[in-house]
Amino acid sequence: MTQKTEHYKKLLENELKELEKDLKTVGRINPDNPKDWQAVPSDADVTVGAEKEEVAEKIESFESDTAVLKQLEIKYNEVKEALNRTHDGTFGYCIICKKEIEDDRLEANPAAKTCKDHM
Repeated sequence: MTQKTEHYKKLLENELKELEKDLKTVGRINPDNPKDWQAVPSDADVTVGAEKEEVAEKIESFESDTAVLKQLEIKYNEVKEALNRTHDGTFGYCIICKKEIEDDRLEANPAAKTCKDHM
């Protein structure tokens, strides 16, 4: 593994840790599928006598968390894939043309799969 790849691997590992922290704020690992995350409802229970506004707020919050979780999960999976590429020797090469991905692109997004020409 080149020194450059090792640098990006560290960036990816740090990003993965941050994404895991962020994911845990809005969800949890799906107990039925450990490769999947799912949003969790707020701690407060919605009881039968709850006000309509309170129920609506909790539903809206859950939907918002679900949308945030989906975006975080996509990025999380992209970072995990990039880390796998650091191990199999394909990291830093465009998946389309196989040319090296530009350093400035990798600095901006270490999980990039393509060069600038194929973004």
